[in-house]
Amino acid sequence: MNQSSNRSVRQSNIVRLVGNEVHFGFDIEPGANAELQRAASLISSQEASSEALLQAEQIAPEQIEVLIARYKFHFYQGDTEKAEELVIKTLGLAAKQGNFNQDWLQLNPSSANWNASRGPERFYLYSLKALAFIRLRQEKPDEAESILHALSLIDPADQVGANVIRDLLDAIVEEQNNG
Repeated sequence: MNQSSNRSVRQSNIVRLVGNEVHFGFDIEPGANAELQRAASLISSQEASSEALLQAEQIAPEQIEVLIARYKFHFYQGDTEKAEELVIKTLGLAAKQGNFNQDWLQLNPSSANWNASRGPERFYLYSLKALAFIRLRQEKPDEAESILHALSLIDPADQVGANVIRDLLDAIVEEQNNG
């Protein structure tokens, strides 16, 4: 199956999962949520979906969930550079809202309430995991390793499932060592 066919299958699966409405988070500004819903309903049109996501960000530029939706969109479109840019923007916004350092190398277990199930801390952890995955896709395993190490220090209980990325990294490293 070629890349275009894979994208069509993936998009049709997303549309089936969407149903009537996608839950992007809690307390999302209604106008931004309407644009997010529009983006999800238009997923088969990359341009229209992207435009709706941009509109959502213009309506609610401080809404972390909007940035997450944008970086996921670009990641699934194969645009890891744009996804990376948006993840870094998300990390900065989450750190600002949570009042902690944006630099994951400067964080420790007491830097923030990393056990919060919602809020900027959780979004930060989740986005850091996404950045590690992006680094893997960009074939930068050392950078992914550094991010995963930082995540293991601030999220030792692995609340956001970073071990999935760790397992993938380990498999890639093992394959490279055996190949």
